[in-house]
Amino acid sequence: MAMYESEVTQFLKTLKQERPSLEAEQREGRALLWDKAPIDLDERARADASRVAQKPYVYASAD
Repeated sequence: MAMYESEVTQFLKTLKQERPSLEAEQREGRALLWDKAPIDLDERARADASRVAQKPYVYASAD
């Protein structure tokens, strides 16, 4: 007995067969945009402490 496969599943299987490097390319794209190095908490605390406080309404004229 054959299992049902949707058109989308069939398309994805065909696509992966035609382009075996597709998953590796997807991982590279994800690494480029989403996978970031861990944040150094000490460095982050120093950066936060060194910020200059901004005045409440920066667009107010001094006149």
